[in-house]
Amino acid sequence: MSAADEILDIVDENDRVVGQSPRGEAYAQGLRHRCVFVQARDAAGRLFVHRRTPTKLVFPSFYDMFVGGVVGAGEAYDDAALREAEEELGVSGLSRPDFRFKFLYTDGSGHSWWSAVYEVRCELPVQPQVEEVAWYDFLPEEEVEARLDSWEWVPDGLAAYERLRAYRADG
Repeated sequence: MSAADEILDIVDENDRVVGQSPRGEAYAQGLRHRCVFVQARDAAGRLFVHRRTPTKLVFPSFYDMFVGGVVGAGEAYDDAALREAEEELGVSGLSRPDFRFKFLYTDGSGHSWWSAVYEVRCELPVQPQVEEVAWYDFLPEEEVEARLDSWEWVPDGLAAYERLRAYRADG
């Protein structure tokens, strides 16, 4: 099954399931769905940063400071966060990511998705999926901050990053 054929729950503005649709259709029609964003840090506290492959359905070749993706139909956010983190980092036995908050992301052109933000410590050697990740490194947060204006970041990941910074400042 291709990524475009994966079945997603379609949700309303209150994150209640109102139907289901294949991912490709949900993207093409701008149907609201669910996503998870997991910020992974290594033992030294550096952020996992990667550049997406050019074959990704959305934001191909953009940089991201989160791993994650869509929540499958009937799947819980917490389960999707662990599944996506292990898949994208290429690890097994990762601790369950810690939930931080959820927000409704809107891209400005009428598309939106519910976004659950998590954090996890990954002290395991990573082997990211070559289908998902074209380049990666663990970078100090100061270096990520210095590259915010010069690298092309996925807009929803950037929005999640800004909200996570604010969340930490308020916490």
